[in-house]
Amino acid sequence: MEDNMRIRGRSRREGQVITHFHHYRVEIFCEVIDLIAQEMQNHFPEASTELLLLVSCLDPRDSFSKFNIHKLLRLVELYPEDFTITERMMLEDQLTTFIYDVRHYEDFMNVGDLGSLARKMVETGKHAIFPLIYSLIELALVLPVATASVERVFSAMNVVKTDLRNKMGDEWMNDSLVVYIEREVFATIDNEVILQRFQKMQTRRMQLPPLSGIPRISSTEAGIGSSSSVHR
Repeated sequence: MEDNMRIRGRSRREGQVITHFHHYRVEIFCEVIDLIAQEMQNHFPEASTELLLLVSCLDPRDSFSKFNIHKLLRLVELYPEDFTITERMMLEDQLTTFIYDVRHYEDFMNVGDLGSLARKMVETGKHAIFPLIYSLIELALVLPVATASVERVFSAMNVVKTDLRNKMGDEWMNDSLVVYIEREVFATIDNEVILQRFQKMQTRRMQLPPLSGIPRISSTEAGIGSSSSVHR
């Protein structure tokens, strides 16, 4: 690794050389680390990174070694609609009492994740003693689900609202997104039921024809999500 090698891209006349160790460490290893760091930065912006760090303070492993009252108070500040000003003032005292209590409570010694912590609090009745902390844990548990749901919606928007449908209204787009995202649920609903409900919504000049005997058409066959679909 200490053998010399010529710098790539340089002419032999310049005679600049580096060691193999420098080549693999600086020009390859550090370059890959920079690319990975940049990719992580693109996936996790500063706000998301801060949120993850704050939530990690609730990690019960190693006797709540990451527990930090000031960071948890900062986490509450990010959700003003879930915690009132009075509750935020009360939370600091609850956090101080809570961490002392659980670190001296044998039932919490082997808790390894937030889900187990929430269940253990319910089993021991501490969710009623520390309601604000329990609400904070519930919030931390639903954050990954909420984030994944938002990502699903944005992915669905690329399917529902295409270039040929760029003039669709917000209400129609919302309804279309619900049907597309929850398509497994809507697939279990019989078309005849939908037809009859639509018929009874208001008096119409003519009766809609029954669908009995007509084969059901899947969303793919009907062209839902394709650019050739009929515009509303």
